[in-house]
Amino acid sequence: MNTVNTRTRTLGVNFNNNGSASIVLWAPEAGHVEILIVSRNIKIPLISEEYGYWILKTDILSPGEQYQFILNGEKQLPDPASLSQPEGVYGPSKAIDLKAFAWTDTNWKNIPLKEYITYELHTGTFTPEGTFASMEEKLDYLVDLGITAIEIMPVSQFSGERNWGYDGVFPFCVQNSYGGAEALQHLVNVCHQKGLAVILDVVYNHIGPEGNHLDEFAPYFTDKYHTPWGNAINFDDAWCDGVRLFFIENALMWFRDFHIDALRMDAVHAIKDFSPVHILQEIKEQVDFLEQQNGRCHYLIVELDLNDTRFINPTYKGGFGMSSQWIDEFHHSLRVSSGQEKSGYYSDFNGIKSLAKSYQDAYVYDGAYSDHRKKKFGMKAKENGGEQFVVFSQNHDHVGNRMFGERTSELVSFDMQKLMAGAVLVSPFLPLLFMGEEYSETGRFQYFVSHTDPELAEAVRKGRKREFRAFHMAGEAPDPMGEEAFLNSKLHWELADKAPHKTMLAYYKKLIEIRKRKSALYVLNRKDGHVECLEDKGVIVLQRQHKNQNVICLMNFSNQPREVNVAVYSPVWHKLIASSDVLWNGSEDLPETIPGEITLVLPSESFTLYNNQNE
Repeated sequence: MNTVNTRTRTLGVNFNNNGSASIVLWAPEAGHVEILIVSRNIKIPLISEEYGYWILKTDILSPGEQYQFILNGEKQLPDPASLSQPEGVYGPSKAIDLKAFAWTDTNWKNIPLKEYITYELHTGTFTPEGTFASMEEKLDYLVDLGITAIEIMPVSQFSGERNWGYDGVFPFCVQNSYGGAEALQHLVNVCHQKGLAVILDVVYNHIGPEGNHLDEFAPYFTDKYHTPWGNAINFDDAWCDGVRLFFIENALMWFRDFHIDALRMDAVHAIKDFSPVHILQEIKEQVDFLEQQNGRCHYLIVELDLNDTRFINPTYKGGFGMSSQWIDEFHHSLRVSSGQEKSGYYSDFNGIKSLAKSYQDAYVYDGAYSDHRKKKFGMKAKENGGEQFVVFSQNHDHVGNRMFGERTSELVSFDMQKLMAGAVLVSPFLPLLFMGEEYSETGRFQYFVSHTDPELAEAVRKGRKREFRAFHMAGEAPDPMGEEAFLNSKLHWELADKAPHKTMLAYYKKLIEIRKRKSALYVLNRKDGHVECLEDKGVIVLQRQHKNQNVICLMNFSNQPREVNVAVYSPVWHKLIASSDVLWNGSEDLPETIPGEITLVLPSESFTLYNNQNE
């Protein structure tokens, strides 16, 4: 059974067009397997097939009924490929028919990756209700902001109702407290109607700790490798074929059955696989087959803590074929440039000098010695296009993994926030915003879980304390188990209509509108640009160009006014935006036009754009 079927989901319980159920379970070490239909207490034995699969076709099980698998006449367990867990991670699975949803997005075509302006959000804290349905009510707001893609943090079923999502234990199952599978399908359908692409964050490097039943069915894990979460998922040890199929089918399901446009794969550097064909490459190949069948375009975006272009190079160049990757090094450089502390891994970054290098080379470390890592790190990425890198000034990790979960709005001035926003949105890469940053949300985004196991809960608390020692942070971290950490993390939408938040929101809208309108900014040709680092002044001058259009980006990260001269001639330079203008709560208006070369005194902590064309 280890052959991938891209046309339909095969694992777990699935319903055929005639209403009968096809059941497939991988349990290679079981001697006897039954399915229990809970409400009617009916047990039906499954038939053993090769490679450890057990199958059954039956008319007895119907959509909406709850079921469990019984292994060797003893253990009653939920389906590892469950699509619904209405009673949580320890309860029975619920049979549902994914094909029953009535899609209306037939004419939807995925947005070209180079046009992605992404908004990362957490379902539980994005709205007061914390559901997919309530999220739909905010989509018009995101469209008006200029967002082209939303990125939803993981939604696979986890224990309790409060979690970032990276503790999911049922990879195929949509969290019941968010609304479940049908509600997610409905959300995606509405997003497409409004012109929004949908990215789903998935976790293929580990499985959460509570309610994780996978190893009771099969060797899903291997002790060959150690990860921060324990034994690695078994992608290359004995019985790995079944594990690989499990995760390949998972990726295909999101694209095919939920119409997701892109997957963001969490921390792929923690995936351990020395197979001749890496699991990421195999997922890519199967997604390519799916695209040929359904005529849709799908992207694979990875979070990667390795400056290694093998992950994003095409397969014909020996790469894994991923579409794009997050580059934390841009964030780290920008954060240090803004005057924030250089503790922990931030100690490797030298403010605007590192930021200028990231603008030029994507990776800050592309073969240089990293003092934090105590080794040379990274490789050159000169041949990789700008759309292959995702950049941001903050995201869930770099906010929520601070001890107190402070956002940038709490750590730097209003002027610096505007500068950081501009720095991201003029980059020759794909920009990503974290929910609330566009109106300078002041509430914190903290780490929260709702484990029911007391020992596990205490282990999480101790683990968080160990992490913060590396950053020499004083004080007591908020209790991740407490409901308060979750409630504190919900957005305060009322702020968007109040000063100065309303001004910040308008500023973000203008920045995004400029990026979309100016080809020198939206064409992500990294070779048609130049960056100059005036380290003694704390200023970066970034020049972006496309054909005859030239945009000059002036960024003063210092707390003093700085005079700059840009020796690039134009009969007239026209101002696109200046964060120091009174319109944006700044202290002074910069000139609307400048003849010849640009000579300016840049206000402190300011972001300024000039363009050689008046349009």
